[in-house]
Amino acid sequence: MALRVISSAFADGAAIPKKYTCDGQDVPPPLELSGVPKESKSIAVICEDPDAPSGTFTHWVLYDLPASTHAIGERASIGKTGVNDFGKKGFGGPCPPTKDGAHHYRFHVYALDVDSLGRPGLSKREAMDAMDGHILAEGELTGTYKRASV
Repeated sequence: MALRVISSAFADGAAIPKKYTCDGQDVPPPLELSGVPKESKSIAVICEDPDAPSGTFTHWVLYDLPASTHAIGERASIGKTGVNDFGKKGFGGPCPPTKDGAHHYRFHVYALDVDSLGRPGLSKREAMDAMDGHILAEGELTGTYKRASV
């Protein structure tokens, strides 16, 4: 089953506004969810950049959101935050090297049949391991970002 993930900030496949990047306010873009199965108990979000020079880079790990969540605002304080590949809890906005051109950022949302994945501060790997066998539905929104030359 597919979840629908959209944002009022950008369309799927379109450029992510500067506000949501390391060159702006570095806040997560607002997300809207639909198609969450009724039997879901929680929601998780992972944002990654598969174009990073060193391999897929995790920008955001958010989990244990109530299954009733239909919107995640820019400064939402719901759920638990995991550790991103910047080594920090919370969202770390798109920040590709200027020489790389545009990178793709995938906001992957999971509807789960468990209430909790565990303690706050999980890494992407720990969150994915905890989700294994518990995903009822998933969806994705992809945006792009290219930094201006300095």
